[in-house]
Amino acid sequence: MFKSLFRSPFDESPTRRGAVGVIAKNGFLFLCDILTKMNCVGRENFPKENPYVVAANHQCFADGVLISKYLPKGQFKYMCALVGADLATDYGSLGRLIVRVGRGILVERHGNPVRGLIKAKKEVENGNICFVFPEGTRTHDGKLGEMKDGACYIAIKSKTPLVPVYISGAYQAWPRQSKWPKPFKGFLKRKKITIYVGEPLHGEDYDNDAHKMTDALSAWMHEQERLHIDPEA
Repeated sequence: MFKSLFRSPFDESPTRRGAVGVIAKNGFLFLCDILTKMNCVGRENFPKENPYVVAANHQCFADGVLISKYLPKGQFKYMCALVGADLATDYGSLGRLIVRVGRGILVERHGNPVRGLIKAKKEVENGNICFVFPEGTRTHDGKLGEMKDGACYIAIKSKTPLVPVYISGAYQAWPRQSKWPKPFKGFLKRKKITIYVGEPLHGEDYDNDAHKMTDALSAWMHEQERLHIDPEA
């Protein structure tokens, strides 16, 4: 069973999750329930049927797993994620495990992303749910970065809805600067993590223009940031 953890993620795309990935996901979320205060607002906005695309801000390594907790029943097995190839090569066993859990579709972070985007589009067309983090990297300070067009491109080309998701509190619980999570504030006071799920966006409402759709996604994200950047408020 554990051989899948050490097999190169480049051997297949999306990466095979396997039993190790499922166990890791369930174990991590079990710990999150104990060590943090997790909540989801707007869960009903996830489509009841796949495929679709999820576009989320990127606060920590585990964003995809945190969101997956609130997917409709039975949809986790269809989840895949567009991830930087360096996660599989530069972050040791933890990085490879994250790629497994998310069924990562590897894309060169500083190279040409077209191959990864085309692969992700095909996976969505095949009935999967693709998670994309349009900022392209985890936040350095908890604030939003510039949104790239990839998520909207995939949704438009696959003719599927795009579900916007804003995560609040994950940066505080696992900041980029820390190797391991920091779920407590003070003495055994659990930090809050809230997942905000917006109404799906549809390409035809934006003339099937990825730039226009990304502008709408970015506007929604910044409004959520204005309202919810402080997870304890």
